[in-house]
Amino acid sequence: MPVTIYVDAAACPVVRQTEETARRFAVPVVLLCDTNHVLFSDYAAVVTVDAGADAVDLALVNRCRQGDVVVTQDYGVAAMALSKGAFVLHQSGREFTEENITGLLSQRALAQKARRAHAKHHMSAYACFTSAFCTFKAYESADDNACHKAYESF
Repeated sequence: MPVTIYVDAAACPVVRQTEETARRFAVPVVLLCDTNHVLFSDYAAVVTVDAGADAVDLALVNRCRQGDVVVTQDYGVAAMALSKGAFVLHQSGREFTEENITGLLSQRALAQKARRAHAKHHMSAYACFTSAFCTFKAYESADDNACHKAYESF
């Protein structure tokens, strides 16, 4: 089966670069967005799905197959596409892999937990990220007991 490139395209700044590269190698591209966005392409197929929480994400993951390439900035989409055997790239060019996705998902979860825990105190996004990042670093470098203690401090 031929490889297809799927792009989570609504806020992706590298759509044109992806199309140009794919055109040079005659690789089909599918741009996915919801009804809140209007995309046109003279090369790629544009798939528009109903607006809704995770609608584009689920449509993309349902379409991709083993060996396809997925371009997304969403760690959850990256994890699901990896589980289907796709190659996944962040829009910055960084590759998501089985080796790095767990840490990235953990970092995202810690940041979300920090935002929820500190929302009543109206902390800035920077303060929430810093708190979550420090806790994530504790997970990387400490033993299990210290990790659990740091996580419970939230």
